[in-house]
Amino acid sequence: MINSYDLNNEIQFLAKSEIRLKIIGELEKNPKTVKELVNTTNITYSSISSNLVKLEERNYVIKKKNKYHLKPLSKIYYRNLMDFKMSVDLINSFDDFWGRHNIDQLTLDSIQNINDLKDSELIKTTPLDIYKTHNTIKEKMITSKSLKAIFPYLHPEYPQLIENILKNNGKVEIVLPRNMFSKMILEINEDIRKPATAKGDLKVYATSKELNLYLTLCDDTMSLGLFKNDGSFDQNRLLISSSEKSQKWANNLFTSIKEKM
Repeated sequence: MINSYDLNNEIQFLAKSEIRLKIIGELEKNPKTVKELVNTTNITYSSISSNLVKLEERNYVIKKKNKYHLKPLSKIYYRNLMDFKMSVDLINSFDDFWGRHNIDQLTLDSIQNINDLKDSELIKTTPLDIYKTHNTIKEKMITSKSLKAIFPYLHPEYPQLIENILKNNGKVEIVLPRNMFSKMILEINEDIRKPATAKGDLKVYATSKELNLYLTLCDDTMSLGLFKNDGSFDQNRLLISSSEKSQKWANNLFTSIKEKM
């Protein structure tokens, strides 16, 4: 069994050398000779050879005939290390979104799979467009046939936008604070609201628990908003993505929070 000290040493051994990571990345695809590694990595022959010796000594690779093969455990190290690297890169690229914000309501699963948001775009308001984040969401909701959302606050336009989705036989699921429930429901036309509720096309979950994030999941776009550490919602920043992985990520987070309410 590998103890934490040994594991840390192995991670450091790999992480501190970009050359070793490139070699392992290439060998993960298929076994290669030294010459093939030189050609695919554009690294000098001497650097490839010296690092292969180190990798062989540490039992990461094995040489069979003229080709180097990656050992199974090495693949596990490499994939986990690259996942971690991607997570760090993602957080750093959106530092002003994740930094100084409350992420307590993100589930363990959503944090572990944070790389699913790698294709996201950070939408920020500007002095000339102070409604940029809201209008971005509004545009998505106008054209969407479905909506899953966690609303920690109620924008005056939301009931009408939801009503329009229901008019077009769409489906809506919302989690919101209990004190917003009546206002949300009563703002939706009764002739649309009642049949939609009866058919299960409109589901509203009211909670007395505190909601510390904002989430929308439209047909092909998810958006995430966070609260600042001072308890106020940051309406000036919104993370948005249309990738399949981000959609799944958002749906899992929505389901998890909904079930806890």
